[in-house]
Amino acid sequence: MKERWNKLPVFKKALEIQKLINYLIEAVEKSEINFENKIEAEMIKNSIYYLRENSVIIPAKIAGASHKDMLYDIKMENAAIIRKAARELITDARSIEMHGYKDIEYLDLLRKEIDEFRVIFAEWVKTFNPWNYTIDRWGLFNPPGVNYNDHDPDDDLPFTNPFDDIDE
Repeated sequence: MKERWNKLPVFKKALEIQKLINYLIEAVEKSEINFENKIEAEMIKNSIYYLRENSVIIPAKIAGASHKDMLYDIKMENAAIIRKAARELITDARSIEMHGYKDIEYLDLLRKEIDEFRVIFAEWVKTFNPWNYTIDRWGLFNPPGVNYNDHDPDDDLPFTNPFDDIDE
């Protein structure tokens, strides 16, 4: 299973971004940013925390969505989390820059890498099989033409409780 996602271009790019984030965090932590107050220092600390967290979420969710038999709605849910995490990387990098981090080469490189990731990601999502699904009753991740309140033919299957035959 691991070999499957390790070969995906989207997973490889996610690992590259994770490595870049680690370098960025190290550089920010070693830099001497002059904070105006404790709140500003705390904001940088939080941005670093979220950079690290989101850089780990992305490859983990790619791996989770890479199983060929995974249902469409689960794959799409993972894809939405990945997109959110990638966008937050840019937001948190921007926050670090706004609070005085001067070596913006890492930040420019991160923006470039995220933009490349976005294209690879969009191509990967297009490979999801929308017809391997159960109806998402929340209505977020149904395939085109399927609604949250559609009748599910599986609901018509008789359910037999295997414990009904057990004498008490």
